[in-house]
Amino acid sequence: MKVAIHHREGSFSDAWILYCQKHGIQFKLVNAYDSDFISQLEGCAFFLWHHHHAHSQDILSAKRILFALEHANVNVFPDYNSAWHFDDKVAQKYLLEAIGAPIVPSFVFYSKKEANEWMSSQEFPVVFKLAGGAGASNVKLVRNQKDAKNLISKAFGRGIPRFDRLGNFKERLSKYKSGQANLLSVMRSLGRLFIPKEHVKLQGRDKGYIYFQKFIPNNKSDTRVIVVGDRAFAIKRLVRDGDFRASGSGKIEYDRSSIDLRAVEIAFETSKALRASCLSYDFVNDKNGNPLIVEISYGFSISAYFDCPGYWDSELNWHGDKFDAREWMIDDLLKEYNKYN
Repeated sequence: MKVAIHHREGSFSDAWILYCQKHGIQFKLVNAYDSDFISQLEGCAFFLWHHHHAHSQDILSAKRILFALEHANVNVFPDYNSAWHFDDKVAQKYLLEAIGAPIVPSFVFYSKKEANEWMSSQEFPVVFKLAGGAGASNVKLVRNQKDAKNLISKAFGRGIPRFDRLGNFKERLSKYKSGQANLLSVMRSLGRLFIPKEHVKLQGRDKGYIYFQKFIPNNKSDTRVIVVGDRAFAIKRLVRDGDFRASGSGKIEYDRSSIDLRAVEIAFETSKALRASCLSYDFVNDKNGNPLIVEISYGFSISAYFDCPGYWDSELNWHGDKFDAREWMIDDLLKEYNKYN
C-alpha cells in the first residue's frame, strides 16, 4: 500500500508527507504535470493532490487526471464528489439547488435579453459574481440599473476578465494599510497590472453568461464551516471595513459560542447528500436569521484554522482538541481503503 503525492510547498501536501513519515506509510512524490505521470503511479493505491484555482497547470490538468484515476479505482483526494464543482459557482448553484440545500437565491443567464429583462424588475443592490475566483475576488455589489446593464453588456460582449488586476492591486494596498500585507506583496501586485501571471493569460475573459446572487443585508460577518469526513470546524469572518464581503478579510473570530450550530448541521447534511469527503461552506443569515449557503469549495487556506479550539463530530458533540484537518484527509482515505481490503 503506497501513497503517491503531488507536492507543492505551502499546500496540504506538506502535512501529508509528514503524516506518512510519522506513521511509517510508504509514499512517493510524483509530478502530475509529466506526460508519463500515470506510469509513475505504478504500485500506488492512493493519489493526493491539493490543486489550486490560481495555478495555470492545475487549472488545465487537475480535474482531468483525478477523475480519470477514479475510473481506474485509484483512491484519490480530492474525490469527484468534493471537487468537480471546485472554483465554479454556477455549477455549485445547480448542485445545491438540485439537492434542496438552503442557498442564497442565485440566478444565471445565458442570454443578454433575458438578463436585462430579469434585472429590470429587481431591487438593488444585487451581487454579481464570475463563476471562478476565491477570497471575494470577482465579486461586486451592483447598486443600480445602469451598473447592472453595463456588466451585462460586457458579459455578452468582450467578456469580463477572470482576474481583476486593478481590483487585486487595490485589495493588496488596502491590506497593506491595515497591516495584513507587506510592501513586497503590494509591489508584486502593482507589477501584475503590467505583466500578468501565466494563469491570468490562460483564463482570459468570461463571456456568454452572467451570474447574480441576492444581496442579503445586515450581515457583519459570515460563517465558514469545513466538513472533513465526520468532523467539522468553523470560524466567523468579519466583513472588511466599508465593504460587504467577509471572505479574504483576514478578520477572524474563533470563539465557538459565536458559531450558529444550525450552519454546522446544514454543512454535515449537505456533505452527506453530496457524498463529499471534504467541503468548506460559506454561510450568511437571511432576514429571519436562518443560515444560507453562499458557496462551497474543497480547498481552503489551512493557516487560518490552526487557532480553532476544537471541532464537532457528526452528532454535533464538541471535541476541544487541537487538530490538523490535513491529517484527517489522508487518514480517512486510508481507513476507507482498509475497510474493503
